[in-house]
Amino acid sequence: MSSIRRPGRARRLAATVAQEEAAHPSSTTQQQVQSQARLQVMVESRAIWSALGGGLLGLVIGLVVFYQQRPSLAGDDSIQFYGSIIGGITAGVAFLLGYSLNARMANIWLGQRPRLRQLIDTLALLVVHSSIAVMGTLGIFRVFQEAFIGLTVDHVASSVLVAIVGGVAAYFSFNSGARITAFSLSTLLAIFMASGVLVSMIFAENPFWWHVMFSELGTGQAGLTSFWTFNTTLVVSGVIITTLTAFIARDLEIWGEFERHRVAQRLAERAETRRKSSGRVPLRIRMANAFSGHFRTPRIMVVRVAMIVMGLSLAAVGLIPISLHHDLHTLVTAMFGLSFLFILLAVPYLLPGFPRSFYLLSFVAACGLVFSFLLWRPIGYWNLTSLELIGAAILFAWLVVFIRNIAALVERVKQLEAG
Repeated sequence: MSSIRRPGRARRLAATVAQEEAAHPSSTTQQQVQSQARLQVMVESRAIWSALGGGLLGLVIGLVVFYQQRPSLAGDDSIQFYGSIIGGITAGVAFLLGYSLNARMANIWLGQRPRLRQLIDTLALLVVHSSIAVMGTLGIFRVFQEAFIGLTVDHVASSVLVAIVGGVAAYFSFNSGARITAFSLSTLLAIFMASGVLVSMIFAENPFWWHVMFSELGTGQAGLTSFWTFNTTLVVSGVIITTLTAFIARDLEIWGEFERHRVAQRLAERAETRRKSSGRVPLRIRMANAFSGHFRTPRIMVVRVAMIVMGLSLAAVGLIPISLHHDLHTLVTAMFGLSFLFILLAVPYLLPGFPRSFYLLSFVAACGLVFSFLLWRPIGYWNLTSLELIGAAILFAWLVVFIRNIAALVERVKQLEAG
């Protein structure tokens, strides 16, 4: 019985990697590199097994539902319909398997958070992966049906196509869950939001919704499908932003600890060189050191709070449609925009030690947001929909650059600590 209960090889290896990382959070030892390499091979092996399982499920379901039929690529009772269902199921199950390996073993800090927060994050990520698989399948088969008008296939070929959908969805979802990082999470967020909004636009019953704003898609006038798709996308995306904040804050803490130690060491050396023969440091030097230490110390908690406010505000935008309460909807939308603008303008003060080019990019992004707002009001060059599109583009572009800069700084810290 003890051999049955013993953790699998992948989990034991993941636990070893997590323990080594906890012992050396800001550096990378040779043992960590070797263990991490073995874990990645193991993850890839498990991803292939997930793909085979997802493909087998799709094949069996296809052979059953398409028996003695010639289904079309898209439409009712088509390959598109059943493929999207199988893709959503296999993507969800495979993500849970991969994320369990990651959160419970490889990244222990994910499993150390409050249970309710873990549950909310897991459900949100599950919805994201399943939704991307479903919407991707619907879109791909719709395009191919438009390219091959009138095409139908026999039950064997249709079953194979469903199997391919199940296998591909399971493979990529398992890899995503097992290797999830801040960068991959931001990419998933962008894909999910773009897909959700696009589906809402396609199914909107009012073709002139864009004359008003994107929030029009979340009203009853846009149709039931558009209403639920748009608002659910916003709520889940808001939760994902708070999840992404946890990844970003953890990496920032690794860099911030090193940065605080480095600044303290420099200030101590400067005070020592100015120390008088009596052993006292001049008041001017102490004041200068205190001033310099204040402005050179990263304020990661402020960044974290501001990003959490962004996520909660975006979720509130979906929970409170404009048709439900116009003023409250406008308030939470403004909170989202102002929180992002605050980070852009305050980033040199909040995160001293970042590259100056990143500060310049943040100021340019802030100016772009303000200028876009002015083009809406009072200039009236474009409508609110255009402003929202520009704002979303600026947000995701800046977020990607922000995460890449964090990754580069953390890698530099690890190299310096190892050297």
